[in-house]
Amino acid sequence: MNLMDEAQQNESSIHTAKEILKKTERQQDSRQRTFVCVNPEPEVPKCEVIHVSIVCAGYNSSRSVVTLIKSILFYRKNPLHFHFISDSAAQLILQTLFLTWNVPGVDVSFYLADNVQGEVSWIPNKHYSGVYGLMKLVLTKTLPDTLEKVIVLDTDVTFATDIAELWRIFHKFTSKQTIGLVENQSDWYLGKLWKNHRPWPALGRGFNTGVILLYLQRLRELSWMQMWKFIAEKELLSMLSTSLADQDIINAVLKQHPYLIYRLPCQWNVQLSDNTLSELCYTEVQDLKLIHWNSPKKLKVKNKHVEFFRNLYLTFLEYDGNLLRRELIGCNNTRSTHVQEVLNAIDEDDPCYEFRRARVVEHRTHLYYIEYDYEPFPEGNDVTLVAQLSMDRLQMVEAVCKHWDGPISLALYMSDSEVQQFLSYTLSSEILQNRKNVGYHIVYREGPFYPVNLLRNVALQQVTTPFVFLTDIDFLPMYSLYDYLKKSISALRLDSSKKALIVPAFETQRYRLSFPKSKAELLSMLDMGTLFTFRYHVWTRGHGPTNYAKWRTATTPYRVLWEPDFEPYVVVPRDIPEYDRRFVGFGWNKVSHIMELYAQGFEFIVLPNAFIVHMPHAPSFDIAKFRSSSQYRKCLKILKQEFVKDLSRRYGKQFTVEKRTLKR
Repeated sequence: MNLMDEAQQNESSIHTAKEILKKTERQQDSRQRTFVCVNPEPEVPKCEVIHVSIVCAGYNSSRSVVTLIKSILFYRKNPLHFHFISDSAAQLILQTLFLTWNVPGVDVSFYLADNVQGEVSWIPNKHYSGVYGLMKLVLTKTLPDTLEKVIVLDTDVTFATDIAELWRIFHKFTSKQTIGLVENQSDWYLGKLWKNHRPWPALGRGFNTGVILLYLQRLRELSWMQMWKFIAEKELLSMLSTSLADQDIINAVLKQHPYLIYRLPCQWNVQLSDNTLSELCYTEVQDLKLIHWNSPKKLKVKNKHVEFFRNLYLTFLEYDGNLLRRELIGCNNTRSTHVQEVLNAIDEDDPCYEFRRARVVEHRTHLYYIEYDYEPFPEGNDVTLVAQLSMDRLQMVEAVCKHWDGPISLALYMSDSEVQQFLSYTLSSEILQNRKNVGYHIVYREGPFYPVNLLRNVALQQVTTPFVFLTDIDFLPMYSLYDYLKKSISALRLDSSKKALIVPAFETQRYRLSFPKSKAELLSMLDMGTLFTFRYHVWTRGHGPTNYAKWRTATTPYRVLWEPDFEPYVVVPRDIPEYDRRFVGFGWNKVSHIMELYAQGFEFIVLPNAFIVHMPHAPSFDIAKFRSSSQYRKCLKILKQEFVKDLSRRYGKQFTVEKRTLKR
């Protein structure tokens, strides 16, 4: 318009204005033709199953892979099928985790690495991943023949987008392309990192195998197993070993058969190693898709943007996994479980609904969160200390370990963020780091009650010794109790008789205590008022039948009779009945268990030279609820009556507890 105004004022400019206007129109037409929205890859159908394969072996990998799984579940909109190539330890951990996690639209399959180790164990490998770092080479043989294609991931990657975006790239493959990889983001395969550095052959920079799109069907048709073995054998004659495990061999294959490769965009594997050049990728690409911590240093790697990447990783590390149990609407993948059926049958108008719900709710469980290594003694008298705790009792673990050098099985009730505090605490403790015979089993928080008996059952189920010492984490065993119990187990023939050995319990009100080194010292402290018999002033029935007066002078084990509300700490065979899960929070959780042992015909034998001491602590939240809520107490009374009724029916005998006697 300005041009036209000027033209009217100066007729000599009319011709020029028209030319400018025509030029402007041509530019606009050109822009309209240039910016055409295209979608080169078809969307993944809503309910198409995406298959993911992960090699995961050992306790540490089983722990780190959970963060990867969380990041996938957070963004995903499709059903998933995870295929784990694992050792027996990882299989137990991950099977239990997925079973208790119960995420809709997720299936899991396991393939024991031992069955195919012979295919790769002949290859010398310097990489810290060991033989498991070579397992991706045998996926065409390990995974089902019916599986056409799969995304293969390292355990140390984190997603920042929907995995379906990666899955749909398969549609871009030509008929000959079988392997999708991101170029290596370092100079490793160029041989420039140090003097005399001699890497395996590769195409240019080579490719990183932390993220792979694998067209299994086509690889089988190409006789993949024979192809890579032939090339590996040839290269090993001069290279002698691999430095980067499967990555070296796959790069050597692609060097000879470049038509197999599909080059994935760099944002699908942003590699954060010490010598990375990944900044060239993520400074140009706005939408990062996947981060790969491909350095042994992991989160401690040197990178000027590492804080950004670390925060993304920590978001998923501490994210509440219970929130990922999202339904995939419209995919008909909802499986009705027994737990769900029981929950649906509970009357929501029942005043004790929350108690009944707590009995059956599924708690996500991660067994052996930290490395465990213990073989029971062959004598057949080995015994494991079994206990449970929450975050507020964590400091007791060190103290118990100082007093008990035998195996320990602990169930810890924590949130996802608390678990990371526990891990940090454990890894920084010299005492706990030196103990590989402590099994830490995480049960994730869910619901309003502390599931005390579920925790005990989880810890009990993982015991490998023939006998267990059932105690609580706030009790310190006498020094050398472990050896004393093993001798008592053998002497009293617990392997061939139904006996429960009672370890007398005492308590102190002092946070700082000179712990008694012998029974004589303990008796002296009792007389001085430094120690007391456990709960003598608030709950005498709980431990009164132990007969502390007799114990003071006893030199040999003696038998005591069961009485109502008796709840001693005992040594028993590991195949005893589990604790009754209806008792949550405070009240009757141990009483009911001891009662069932009595119903099964167990004798109760008090050990004359054994003791444990309860250390003081703040009252738990559950005991506060018991004391303040009349409804809590009413529900507990109802649960007691129902338990006794169930016990009578199960053992075909009549039991009562109200009259202080039990008829059997």
